[in-house]
Amino acid sequence: MKKLITLIILVSIISGSCKKSLELTPYDFLSPSEYYNNKTQMNDALTGIYSILKQHPLYANNMLGRMGLDADQAYNRNSNDANSVGDYAVSTADVKVLTFWRTLYQGIDRANVLLENIDKPKDLTDQERAVIEGEALFLRSYFYFLLVSNFGDVPLVLSSIKSSASQAHQVVRTPKVQVYAKIVEDLEKAADQVKPIDEVGIGGRVSKSAAWAMLARVNLYWAGKPIEDRTKYQAARDWAEKVIDLPVHKLNTSFKDVFVKLATDPYDIGESIFEVEFYGNGIGIYATLGGYVGVNNGIYNQTDINKGFGYSYIATTIYTYDVYEPTDLRRDWTVAPFYYAFTNGVASEVLRPANQIMVRNCGKFRRDSETLLPKNRSITPQNFPLIRLSDVMLMFAEAENELGATEKGYKQLNKVRRRGYGLDYNVDNPTVDYAPFSLSHDKFLEKIKDERTRELAFECLRKGDLVRWGDFLTNMKQRLQEANSHVEFYDLRFAKAMFTNVSARDVVWPIPSYELGVNFSLTQNPGW
Repeated sequence: MKKLITLIILVSIISGSCKKSLELTPYDFLSPSEYYNNKTQMNDALTGIYSILKQHPLYANNMLGRMGLDADQAYNRNSNDANSVGDYAVSTADVKVLTFWRTLYQGIDRANVLLENIDKPKDLTDQERAVIEGEALFLRSYFYFLLVSNFGDVPLVLSSIKSSASQAHQVVRTPKVQVYAKIVEDLEKAADQVKPIDEVGIGGRVSKSAAWAMLARVNLYWAGKPIEDRTKYQAARDWAEKVIDLPVHKLNTSFKDVFVKLATDPYDIGESIFEVEFYGNGIGIYATLGGYVGVNNGIYNQTDINKGFGYSYIATTIYTYDVYEPTDLRRDWTVAPFYYAFTNGVASEVLRPANQIMVRNCGKFRRDSETLLPKNRSITPQNFPLIRLSDVMLMFAEAENELGATEKGYKQLNKVRRRGYGLDYNVDNPTVDYAPFSLSHDKFLEKIKDERTRELAFECLRKGDLVRWGDFLTNMKQRLQEANSHVEFYDLRFAKAMFTNVSARDVVWPIPSYELGVNFSLTQNPGW
């Protein structure tokens, strides 16, 4: 079996409109005896681990609206995803679930090999070696977090695959508590070793802020269902606070501009703490480095390439639209009120009628914002956010509420709200603020849940939130009632099918049948 070690070919970025940090792409495979001999090879191998995030089974394609991760916020109206994980008619043989699993374990193996060879290069300083190790540990931890939060117990493999017979194919599932414990252990070590975000200067590389924020998220999941270790709320609160208290971190004054920057080149490390980087327009040296951000999860456009084509796989639900007040500026940016069509020979925005809510698309990732020309029909250079400051602020507020709400918890929630209404988020505003201590625990939690939709819709976080809150099945069935009662000109069969298909077992995905066939030590999840 070939080792999952990546030889990286350096791609020189020569266009001023395409300045990104990870200017490397995986190209070939070599064994450790032939590699990891110097700083260049070690950094190239590290970039091979980063590249996992932008593979098609993950954030380049499938996770963008095609795997049901938006849960009750949206439904998939792509007929090619019918009878699959995309509409919750998932089977143990589902290809997207299998490739998700295999791609993450490929990344884990790449990280394991790098970590096993971290001391090999002699031209690395101690600090350089520590940073590379920290970034690899963070990425391996994040891959395991995606696995454990979507499958439950998973094999915890901490050494490289050396034998396809003994190691790769015969590994038992590790209890999720142990997986979470290892994730936290490695993230804490990574946080000590990686650079501060103002030194890194970009959101495309791991920083201390990214590690602290991820520790907040992981501990919040650990505190929630199905494990419910409530002692972890304190850790989630404390890690989130470390991020919030850093002077470098400030909300962008414009919610819209957060996503415009993701579609263009400027980094905004004040808000965008960690993001998946994509490059180019599918032409020349950028042919394989772009993603489908803004295509899968963009505004419907099959007419004008200058605006950027959009397949519009994601359509909203009534809940997602109605959770906003009309004066909340996030609503019409998040849920696009228009689509593109030719009118009198000219491509233009066509407003959706007021009663047509459930055919509206995700509007966050707008191809009209892209500045790199020419625009490709399918490939975009837009980055995808994995951790934003507003998310960390809302996680802090939630953890504070579980520990006993404080004024600081209300303060963070109110800042996010004010920004959403286009207000100065540092100035109290009784029109949108929740007064400190004015709500019970349960009421404040409900406000936080709704605010997470307003702020973070369509960013692949909703299903995980619903599962850890214990709201998943209830909310999904509520969306079915809305789809059945909502009358529109458009056929809502995709929405009705998706929300009908959901059952209690869908809090996790099935262990892929292919993996069960080659690893006899694996067991299947209940209900599958």
